[in-house]
Amino acid sequence: MKFTKLLRQLGSYLISLLLGMLLCFGGFHFLSSQAEPFAEPSLNNQENTSAPLDLAKNLVAKDRDSFVSAAVARTGSAVVRIDTETVVTRSIDPFFNDPFFREFFGEQFRSHLPQERRIAGQGSGFIIDGNGIILTNAHVVNKADKVTVTLKDGRTFNGQVRGTDEVTDLAVVKISPQEDKLPVAPLGDSANLKVGDWAIAVGNPVGLDNTVTLGIISTIGRSAAKAGIPDKRLDFIQTDAAINPGNSGGPLLNSQGEVIGINTAIRADAMGIGFAIPINKAKTLQNILVSGQKVPHPYIGVQMVNLTPELARENNKNSNSPILIPEVEGILVVQVVPNTPAAKAGIRRGDVIVGVNGKLVTDGSELQSIVENSGLNAPLKLQLYRGDHVTYLTVRTAQLEGTP
Repeated sequence: MKFTKLLRQLGSYLISLLLGMLLCFGGFHFLSSQAEPFAEPSLNNQENTSAPLDLAKNLVAKDRDSFVSAAVARTGSAVVRIDTETVVTRSIDPFFNDPFFREFFGEQFRSHLPQERRIAGQGSGFIIDGNGIILTNAHVVNKADKVTVTLKDGRTFNGQVRGTDEVTDLAVVKISPQEDKLPVAPLGDSANLKVGDWAIAVGNPVGLDNTVTLGIISTIGRSAAKAGIPDKRLDFIQTDAAINPGNSGGPLLNSQGEVIGINTAIRADAMGIGFAIPINKAKTLQNILVSGQKVPHPYIGVQMVNLTPELARENNKNSNSPILIPEVEGILVVQVVPNTPAAKAGIRRGDVIVGVNGKLVTDGSELQSIVENSGLNAPLKLQLYRGDHVTYLTVRTAQLEGTP
């Protein structure tokens, strides 16, 4: 009887133990199944391991096909490095020409005195014609005695300066490729630019070949005077793409890899402000420069500032002011350059120009543009205020002196 009772107790204990093990195993399995989404992927699970690899491949492919790399791939091979050498002759100190010096030291010593030095320069350019026509800045190659052009693939050519124009800072260099094939940069249309468009500067800044920087078009139609470059006569493209010394003459590209400008200047007193010559301006002068002809630059010979009635009244209230200025809106003649068309026409300091050929003008940049586009020896009828009276004078444009 006791043995039977013992067997029953033992059976109940085994059943309880078995049920407990089943419950523990089931709970562990439940917890494991819930945690599975957060568990490390199995090395044997091909589907889980391929997902991050595919994502990485897509990112790499997307980066490889970025518009910047595509634009540079389209045009970069046509960008060249330009090295120049200019020989400068130095005059000998008069002391060395003294008879006492020649007698004491002898003519042989004097003949070995250095009289020449060579100045090296560097810039960029880009090929626009398979025959070896290269566009660059005038200040890169002007007055250079030797020009060496190096392509991205390492080929080197002697360059011949065909033409330069300091007023627009444009120049053409010719190389002779013989049988070699030259890459050519596609030219865009700078008239279609909008503020905010992408801008890609390519060149060889500070000796670092094949450098690319990215920015946007900050402003279009920035006059040279407002850009702080008064000796130039054109409207610049302003960009925040980094343009450094050595970038001069290199191309400014749009997002399609087309040349929209020629990098030409930076502002030393500002960060992120660079300027480029619109490519459409270069197109109009290209053939003239290739042929070595003089680029026409009409001028009349006045220095001027914009005038408002408020500025005029402030001047007239000053008892120390040398002249009274008409209190109108227009262009104040600050100075008339002697022996110029303006001087011959009778324009005076203090005159206020308000119209040209029947068109009202209030901005000096607008007047300069009218003169530039009028051609040489063109008559311009000026309407101006002289004191309280309106006067009309006719001035004929002439070639700006000092231009090559």
